[in-house]
Amino acid sequence: MEGHSRNYQTETKTTIRVEETATMIATHVAGRELEFNKKGHMVHFDLWDREVAQALAAEDGLTLTDCHWAVVEFLRDYYGTYDHPPSPRLVIKAVGEKLIQNARCTRKTLEALFPQGGCKQACRIAGLPDYYCHSC
Repeated sequence: MEGHSRNYQTETKTTIRVEETATMIATHVAGRELEFNKKGHMVHFDLWDREVAQALAAEDGLTLTDCHWAVVEFLRDYYGTYDHPPSPRLVIKAVGEKLIQNARCTRKTLEALFPQGGCKQACRIAGLPDYYCHSC
């Protein structure tokens, strides 16, 4: 029995690895095959470009405006420098004045720009492989 149990554990671990690999989804976006993780984010940060962002946004029913691009460009610059996504608070603080002239920028402003998940959606469109949101 014990040998069978060990084999079962090994088979289970192998099965889990296969499932994790299977969660990488290859799909055509903007005429290229790109890989996405199980959260729907691009696996390879460096394969992103503005055309990919526009295609991802279009899938979500968004047309990217200057305000969207301000957020997307900040997210990419920050991730490229620190190798992790910024918090929504940092995004709001950094690009808030660009988003709303002479008014206070809030999380609701970010969520209004990206209505299908706020920072999660913004990070996905920006080509980040993950997002950082405690309350999104």
